Amino acid sequence: MEELLSKIRVCNLCNDLLPLGPRPIVASSPKSRIAIIWQAPGSVVHESGVPWDDKSGENLRAWMQISSEDFYNPDKLALIPMVFCYPGRGKSGDNPPTGMCAPTWHDQLLNELQELRLVFLVGKYAQDYYLGDTAQKTLTQTVQQFEDYLPKYFPFPHPSPRNNIWQAKNPWFKASVLPRLRQEVASALR
Repeated sequence: MEELLSKIRVCNLCNDLLPLGPRPIVASSPKSRIAIIWQAPGSVVHESGVPWDDKSGENLRAWMQISSEDFYNPDKLALIPMVFCYPGRGKSGDNPPTGMCAPTWHDQLLNELQELRLVFLVGKYAQDYYLGDTAQKTLTQTVQQFEDYLPKYFPFPHPSPRNNIWQAKNPWFKASVLPRLRQEVASALR
């Protein structure tokens, strides 16, 4: 695992596409029980080098009801973005993943996770990649049908503050999805 992580941390496959240059962000251990797969590190995370070290990460930890200590313990959680480096800013948020990291590295990483019990798919890019044809037409529909993907996958929206409007329009998320998400976290970490 350490050799693989070392290779990822010096990867520069999409160097020419990255406005701030490569700075691969990943955390994992063979003992990781939960993998969190999401779109990409944001600009704040690019600066700090720490996955989910921003407001979205605070929201995610609150959703999961997990301490920072447990969240950043790779023996508990693997933090694996679809693209390991900040992809730059687009018209309505960050640019989408380049499409190089996941096919190059994800299978290798996931095969090393010997105690993996659950994969959280955060956002549409991760859901489309991993759920393929079984993903619903929209993120909202996929999240509503989250039980269809258990026990392996648990899809949910990105915890960005920009998604507060989505949450307000979909009160069922806080009422039914978050309690189940917390239950699954507690069960996987036992």
